[in-house]
Amino acid sequence: MTTHTTQMSRHLNAARAAVYRVLIDAEAVAAWRVPNDMSSHIHEFQPHVGGKFRVSLTYYEPTNTGKTNTHTDTYYGHFVDLVPNERVVQVMAFETDNPLMQGEMTLSFVLQDVEGGTEIRVTHEDVPSGIAPADNEMGWRMALDNLTAYLETEKLSNV
Repeated sequence: MTTHTTQMSRHLNAARAAVYRVLIDAEAVAAWRVPNDMSSHIHEFQPHVGGKFRVSLTYYEPTNTGKTNTHTDTYYGHFVDLVPNERVVQVMAFETDNPLMQGEMTLSFVLQDVEGGTEIRVTHEDVPSGIAPADNEMGWRMALDNLTAYLETEKLSNV
């Protein structure tokens, strides 16, 4: 099966510690790591090396394009590497019977200080062939937009 990789980066107006915190906090992940046309439900989230997670993303409008059922994408996996304020690496897979959506993917977030905040680099490797590269990129663009907004809201609430 052919796979592909999506890579993106974004400048965030937040300290690395704040960004790292929202990468490993279940409530934060449910808020930002979801495409705009979906809701998120965290079933399990254990942010430690070897810790498991399971998340469902459900389309607001049934689309018959869900990976797990007609309108839901459920993925599960575990944390492989956690370096506070520097890196989060996860291995994940979709719960699906569709062979074009199966297989383990690796998701890495790398944080680096830059002037005025943090650069986050996201690398999503071994994305199954059933997911068009453009669709995966659009989903990550939305998620990074949501992350930016979430961090701005957090900053305002901590003033």
